[in-house]
Amino acid sequence: MFLRELDAPISRIRGAGPAASRALAETGISSVGELLCRYPRDWEDRSRRIPLKNFNQGPVCTVVKVLAHDWFGAGRMKTLKIHVEDESARAVLVCFNRPFLEKQLIPGERYRLWGRFSYKYGELQAALFEVEPVQGPTEGRGEENKKIGRILPVYPLGGDLKQGTLRRLIRRALDQYVPSLEDELPAEIILRDGLLSKGEALRAIHFPASMAELELARKTLIYEELFYLEMMAGKRALERRMGPERAVDHSRAGEFSPLQRRLLERLPFSLTPGQTGAAAEINQDMAGPYPMARLLQGDVGSGKTLVSFLAVLRAVESGGQAAIMAPTELLARQHAENAARLLEPIGVRPAFLTGNVKAAGRSRLLAALTGGEIDLAVGTHALFSKDVVYRNLRLVVVDEQHRFGVTQRQAIMAKGHTSGISPGTPDLLMMSATPIPRTLALTVFGDLDVSVIRDLPPGRKPVKTHLAKESNEAKVYDFVGRELAAGRQAYFVYPLIEANEGDLKDAVSMADRLTREIFPQYPAALIHSRVDDEEKRYIMESFRRGDIKILAATSVVEVGVDVPNANCMVIEHAERFGLSALHQLRGRVGRGTDQAYCFLIYSDRQDSAGGVLTGEGKTRLKVMLENNDGFVIAEEDLKLRGPGQIAGIEQSGYLSLGIADPVRDAAELARARTDAFAVLEKDPGLLEPEHRRIAAVLEKAPPFPAVGL
Repeated sequence: MFLRELDAPISRIRGAGPAASRALAETGISSVGELLCRYPRDWEDRSRRIPLKNFNQGPVCTVVKVLAHDWFGAGRMKTLKIHVEDESARAVLVCFNRPFLEKQLIPGERYRLWGRFSYKYGELQAALFEVEPVQGPTEGRGEENKKIGRILPVYPLGGDLKQGTLRRLIRRALDQYVPSLEDELPAEIILRDGLLSKGEALRAIHFPASMAELELARKTLIYEELFYLEMMAGKRALERRMGPERAVDHSRAGEFSPLQRRLLERLPFSLTPGQTGAAAEINQDMAGPYPMARLLQGDVGSGKTLVSFLAVLRAVESGGQAAIMAPTELLARQHAENAARLLEPIGVRPAFLTGNVKAAGRSRLLAALTGGEIDLAVGTHALFSKDVVYRNLRLVVVDEQHRFGVTQRQAIMAKGHTSGISPGTPDLLMMSATPIPRTLALTVFGDLDVSVIRDLPPGRKPVKTHLAKESNEAKVYDFVGRELAAGRQAYFVYPLIEANEGDLKDAVSMADRLTREIFPQYPAALIHSRVDDEEKRYIMESFRRGDIKILAATSVVEVGVDVPNANCMVIEHAERFGLSALHQLRGRVGRGTDQAYCFLIYSDRQDSAGGVLTGEGKTRLKVMLENNDGFVIAEEDLKLRGPGQIAGIEQSGYLSLGIADPVRDAAELARARTDAFAVLEKDPGLLEPEHRRIAAVLEKAPPFPAVGL
């Protein structure tokens, strides 16, 4: 039996009553398998002896003799003090709310002691301590509850759950169920790396006999998690390649096609090396025998959209249709307008489709799409509505991919299987302006190929970033005022739409103040998530034309249209924004040839939330001040927030790791990936006898959401 098959209820564990079962259920633990997978968050090494005199080296762990009892205070405040000594020093145990220890700790007797000591009132004392008899367990207490002289697990808790309850039940579950557990890693890997068996690893991760054994248990379980993570990624990649192979032209696979060259000839600039390399990789994939599944990463303004248009031309040239899906109508409309400007003159027929397209126009558009009169459909979620039928969908481009859930990506991909002429899996190109570190990309997008555009188009200048205290914001306003006077435009971004009871500025009231007090001579507008879509479109179009000079907003403009004349970004309460949001917002400026500026204004006063600027907030602002490279920023964001919260991964349900960390364990991740893909290359169906264990584990594994399919 594998661990994930241990679905016996908690009540089956010896001594687990209704109260314990309820407490565990409140924290999401309802089965024995889930209980054994509740790994400790830390371990206290109470096996290493630290005498009283070395109290500053960590918690004291020693054997002491009780010298005497004493009391201080009076009445209900009367508190017991117990004087003890070991061979190195004397100390005092302050027994707050534990008067019963007077009868348990007898003068002249010896006890094991663990505690955190410090000098107070001229004596070495501890209020946080635990004691046990030297000879045998205390009456009524089993060996399993012994707390001194061993390494104790420290578990994450919740609700009414107690450390003692978890320790007791996990120890009993180990005794009852571990003997029947099978290894999940192949025997050759366990032997090659000197790893523990599954049962040994589980015992050692919860109750290690030594720190060395604990480290080996962690190594075993971390590698196991990453190995199966990569096995699932590899299986997805293989499944994508199932079905009839396409014809391949190896001689010209990576070269630009005639239609692509026509577009490049019309451009007033040349592609950057990064764009050229990415386009070549995409062309190679699209000419290959299997459907493409590629992630195109590039910093804000690196030219990913143009590369995606080249991919569209490749699909259209082969007789197919393409779809570009964006998360917002504003962004989708910008893509549609750019497609009309760049692709229509060379014969491509684009169309714009969102939920706001009126019924009559929608019917005509859908009929044209089904009849093959449209080559490129650009839109939002409407692209995968039930009534949308493509004639020959051969390419799907998903922009700002992290803003779409797995099922939404699957829905648009499924439209290829219902295409009239040539049903099948279309090529997939996902784009992200939120750079994802390589270690995380290997984990989350393990079944995808990754292209990276690291350079910016010629003439683009890095945005100059400045930090400013809230008390100095007048200087920022003066600077922005000079830029506005020179004909430029500016964004002002706030963390809230409307004022609440705190001290944070909000977009609504600040839009009014900007208009009436600070910049009354310049037309301004307000945009946030509650503004009607049609009004949003009108405001953004007016801002792009230059009719509006100042745009007050929330982070809704993080994904927005290009406004080359906007060269100032002011982010108020910048400490309240995450690194990714700050980087995306800064990327809204610097789209033209003029020098652009980003001002991060942070609070320098005590607010109602009880703080000025947290350590993490300072770190984020420092990272933004020192870096313009989105990939460097993403790495720092990963260190600060962890893998589960980056790039929308947590909300999409990608990662469900219990003990592994793809950043900390990057070397193990790479090794596990190599091993997993080597197994699949040798035995794709996992039919060989030595691989049947892997197949069985994968069959029992919980579904791991497909990223590319």
